[in-house]
Amino acid sequence: MKQLLAALAACLSLLVPAQSAHSAEPVKTLRYAFKIAETGFDPPRLADIYSRSITAHIFETLYAFDPLARPTRLMPLIAVGEPEISADFRTFTMKVKPGIYFADDPAFKGKKREVTAADFVYSIKRFADPATNAQAWTSYEDQDITGLGAARDKALKTKQPFSYDTEIAGVRALDRYTLQIKTNGPRPRLIESIFAGNDLYGAVAREVVEFYGDKIMEHPVGTGPFMLKEWRRSSQMVFERNPDYRERHYEAQPAPDDAEAQAIYARFKGRRIPMIDRVVVDVIVENQPRWLAFLNNEHDFIEKVPEEFITQAAPGGKLAPNLAKRGMQAVFTLAPDMTLTCFNLEDPVIGGMTPDKIALRRAISLAFDVRKEIKSARRGQGTPAQAPIVPNTSGYDPAFKSEMSDYDPARAKALLDMYGYVDKDGDGWRDLPDGSPLILTRNTEPNSLNRAIDELWEKALRAVGIRLQVKIQQWPENMKAAQAGKYQMWPVGSTAASSDGQEAMQRLYGPASGTQNLPRFKNARFDEIYDRMQAMPDGPEREALFKEAKRIAVTYMPYKVHAHRILTDIEQPWMSGFRRPLFWQDFWQFVDIDPAKQPVH
Repeated sequence: MKQLLAALAACLSLLVPAQSAHSAEPVKTLRYAFKIAETGFDPPRLADIYSRSITAHIFETLYAFDPLARPTRLMPLIAVGEPEISADFRTFTMKVKPGIYFADDPAFKGKKREVTAADFVYSIKRFADPATNAQAWTSYEDQDITGLGAARDKALKTKQPFSYDTEIAGVRALDRYTLQIKTNGPRPRLIESIFAGNDLYGAVAREVVEFYGDKIMEHPVGTGPFMLKEWRRSSQMVFERNPDYRERHYEAQPAPDDAEAQAIYARFKGRRIPMIDRVVVDVIVENQPRWLAFLNNEHDFIEKVPEEFITQAAPGGKLAPNLAKRGMQAVFTLAPDMTLTCFNLEDPVIGGMTPDKIALRRAISLAFDVRKEIKSARRGQGTPAQAPIVPNTSGYDPAFKSEMSDYDPARAKALLDMYGYVDKDGDGWRDLPDGSPLILTRNTEPNSLNRAIDELWEKALRAVGIRLQVKIQQWPENMKAAQAGKYQMWPVGSTAASSDGQEAMQRLYGPASGTQNLPRFKNARFDEIYDRMQAMPDGPEREALFKEAKRIAVTYMPYKVHAHRILTDIEQPWMSGFRRPLFWQDFWQFVDIDPAKQPVH
């Protein structure tokens, strides 16, 4: 009998995994919410910041931004040391660190899969493959990598599948761990542009893409610190620490006079990362329930406190006393971002580059009071924007002034009158010069902030005699409409992914029409400036071109640029270490949770 019991116990021990010392500890779980639903998790196909903030924690590229340094600096992530860059900025050689593995996945058929230089070659080619419909293809196209654009053009011209097995001169694996990139012209900022953003440019394994086929958006597999475990589309995502993630420790170089960063570094220096085990991200579109979930301790962190609650959270730019008494911490950041209204330049009413169409867009801009939007709808959380270049990037000049931020309804009416947008049928509303009705449609999303701004737009345009109707859809539907060129006006936000202001100029670059360039703006001089700037080192000559490009953007008004936002993030007392990233999306591995203080869910 004893022998039988012993045998049964032995069998059971094989079925029940042994509890490790780590699993015996409390599970550290970070819970927070997105206000807009994700679209998926395949990096080349992504355009939205919410999905990209997920992929940034799953995938990894060669270099990363220091989590605390301001100004930012690059540091190796899965690269060995600094890149070798030729004197003419045309050849870039990088070493992949041996012994880094993709997370386990059925696509690998039970084998450990090491990341190699060939994985970066394949990942870059995916951006060039027309079948991928890569939203950030322009980022690679801008770098003018030798042979990459030609390979894409060949696939488009012949309508044959992109040849992944054909060698491209500018994207080569010299050996298992050495990646070499060659460009046709100088590209001084190539490393930061395409090798320092995990969200889009991390390594992807070919076996995974081929294994999952058209389901690849649902199966992200990378070398990063977290793995997708559960996904209820547009509702909730659950991530767990990658159990095989390599040994990596918290390192940074905060500025000596940055007390906040110095305090974080003193606490976490040398700690193994990630420090948390699990992340749960809910999708809560409405601001009130998202704010209440945080106040009720259901979430450990609130990212970007909704504008209508900012006076409760941080009146006068300081954390409210009742929240401070609860032990919460606030982080305030002038974000390297901008809010914009896109105008579809291919729309027969609001589009076009003739003087009358330009005048219509400029009049619409002058009719809208950006400062009122910032004060009332955004509760003071922003500064008026003068051009489509964002703070903390090259090309941004706080002294630059343009009509972009002007509120001048009298001038707006004068422009409309001058170009024939007058009331021809006596119904009290302006008509088009040909006598047909002038009715504008603003695509928008169903949340309180947009409702407040929609109301401001309706009142502003009514005051100058223009009818506005609102089309309410979820963000993904509006994005599809914009990419297809089937809209008139749509509000969007844009956040920088690097310290180079030229990145934001992609939004007006002709070849990026339909992807980054949602208005489909085409201007030969602007494109010439853009192309010249790619090859130029930073300096006064490049800054002068930035200024000219900004003036072109203001003149033709493909976008009404509204504001650069001030973002307020708040941590619960049991969360620590958060500092808003400027040009990257990953932060989970840099924060910690104290389960002893965390409420039981």
